[in-house]
Amino acid sequence: MPSLTYDQLQMLNSYSIFTENPDKPLFTLENLHKDFFIKDFRNLMMGITQAGTEAAAVSHFGRRYGMFMAIQFYMLTAYDQIWDGHKRDVRYSLVHEYGVNTLATFITATDFRYVEDHERERVITSLLFQIHQTIIQLRKTTSISPLTLWENIFGYMLWNYYELLENPNLADRAFEDLEILEDTKVWASFSNKSLFYQYTGGKSPVDLVGKPVRKSCCFSKDIPGLMACEFCPVK
Repeated sequence: MPSLTYDQLQMLNSYSIFTENPDKPLFTLENLHKDFFIKDFRNLMMGITQAGTEAAAVSHFGRRYGMFMAIQFYMLTAYDQIWDGHKRDVRYSLVHEYGVNTLATFITATDFRYVEDHERERVITSLLFQIHQTIIQLRKTTSISPLTLWENIFGYMLWNYYELLENPNLADRAFEDLEILEDTKVWASFSNKSLFYQYTGGKSPVDLVGKPVRKSCCFSKDIPGLMACEFCPVK
């Protein structure tokens, strides 16, 4: 298993992902995948966010989960690594950020592993299927579009790939991974099209950052202390 560098830890922390044990974990990703926990999860998110709607509360969690999954793709491109632990080791705890209550993600640092070139496509397929499974669970909590939840994740991925493409040492690898994401093959277990290609229209992240890309609202405008995102499609 690789030891995380200072830069890697800083990147994780910037996305509210930490490798120490939380003082008071509220639940795990494994809990979320148990149907009996769905109601408690929805009530918990409503309490934490004080959101005006259940969809806003669940979408907010989707964004926090999206940060974790977007980092997976970043680590894969930048370091040929992914976090390969169990759902029970993805723990969520209450934190206070920028004046609002939210969730931070806590994982075990020793569960990162290197990815060989021959398994790269398979790993991306697995990551996408993990997201698909989690979105299925989140949609059991309330009425919320899968597009909203996917775009919550894609927004972070778009920014990360923009930064990777701007790095001469990583641009080629980023381009290769983007090509894999745009191919229907890695989506085939649950979709007949690339949802990422549908999101970007096949355009480079370099050409999309800072422009309206979302087709759905993330509902941040319905959470006290937050504002509508700058490019909200329903403003």
